Amino acid sequence: MHELVVLGAAMLATGCVAGVLAGLFGIGGGIVIVPVLETTLGILGVDPSIRMQVAVATSLATIIPTSISSARAHHARQSVDLDIVRRWSAYVLAGALLGTWIASQVHSRVLAFLFASIAMLVALKMLLVPESRNLTDDVPRTPWIPLIPTAIGTLSSMMGIGGGTFSVMTLTLFGQPIHKAVGTAALFGLAISLPATLGFVLTGWGDPRLPPGSLGFVSLIGFILIAPATFLTAPLGARIAHAFTAKRLSMLFGLFLAIAAIRLFYQAM
Repeated sequence: MHELVVLGAAMLATGCVAGVLAGLFGIGGGIVIVPVLETTLGILGVDPSIRMQVAVATSLATIIPTSISSARAHHARQSVDLDIVRRWSAYVLAGALLGTWIASQVHSRVLAFLFASIAMLVALKMLLVPESRNLTDDVPRTPWIPLIPTAIGTLSSMMGIGGGTFSVMTLTLFGQPIHKAVGTAALFGLAISLPATLGFVLTGWGDPRLPPGSLGFVSLIGFILIAPATFLTAPLGARIAHAFTAKRLSMLFGLFLAIAAIRLFYQAM
């Protein structure tokens, strides 16, 4: 009983931190939830070949309510570009489904290294060149542009994140103010997390290696404990985001990603 109480408290604390970060950076909190859940599942003795899939799938499930809460808070501050959302959502969704299928086919360690590698690359960009010159003054409408939101959906669903890690960086390179990029990324989180969660439920259905209380690769225990906390604390993160300058918010985002990447590299090895 004591171990369950400690585990429950840890899950609630993770949810609170993830919710604040979701609102602050538009990242859906997954970049916090995934490494923490992977570690917890390791302690519980979950098969290492599916440990990362369970962490990713559960993270995506918790991102569904978090994205709704965060996007609403940013929309209230007019920080969501609905035109970009309309143009990119279908491609983001298609990419999310593709990434879910790929993630269900590979070993857990592959996902861990993918997560850490991409997070570190993005962190270095945000830390070393936070004010780099934009590629364009606005989001282009050229024929190849759909490849970008498709890639965002694919990589995000494989990593168990809401898309903010890639969306924020991409939209700022396309001339969008970072506060609007963060708000728009929060709404993309829903287009990624909902179909990807359903995909992980289906691809993991009936797997004998799964821990108790799982629906496919999704841990219902983790979802029930983390999701309410992230939903309630996401608006706080959105309020905090508007207290920072654009440069400081970019640097803070990069520092957080670097810490998360180093931690997961260590765990994977």
